[in-house]
Amino acid sequence: MSTLDPSAAQTTPHEPRIESLSAITLATSDMRRALPFYEALGFPLKYGGPQHAFASFALGGSYLNLIADARAPVAWWGRVIIYVSDVDGIYDKALAAGLQPSFAPSDAPWGERYFHITDPDGHELSFARPLR
Repeated sequence: MSTLDPSAAQTTPHEPRIESLSAITLATSDMRRALPFYEALGFPLKYGGPQHAFASFALGGSYLNLIADARAPVAWWGRVIIYVSDVDGIYDKALAAGLQPSFAPSDAPWGERYFHITDPDGHELSFARPLR
């Protein structure tokens, strides 16, 4: 049986498995600039602050962390995709805070409504919701 076969995991009940994503940590060159960006989008700050080298925001049952690192900003590396209850509402919240999303929310052929926005350090975030 191929190791890529999803049923293979069912045949080895004692084999360790990946369960969930605990957190993603993004580098920032300026914590005082980065924190207001995430707070404006509605991320609740759980730890740290502008004077700290590490901050953590609640992200459902996971966390989005920021760490001060002189190597930021980054070149494009990928994107974080975050499911939200109301894509258009988050988009409106971004605009009201003076942020500039890459484009207005749209319905994708793969079955999600989404938009992208780039944080002050070059990290791309996508806010999405499955279409019904």
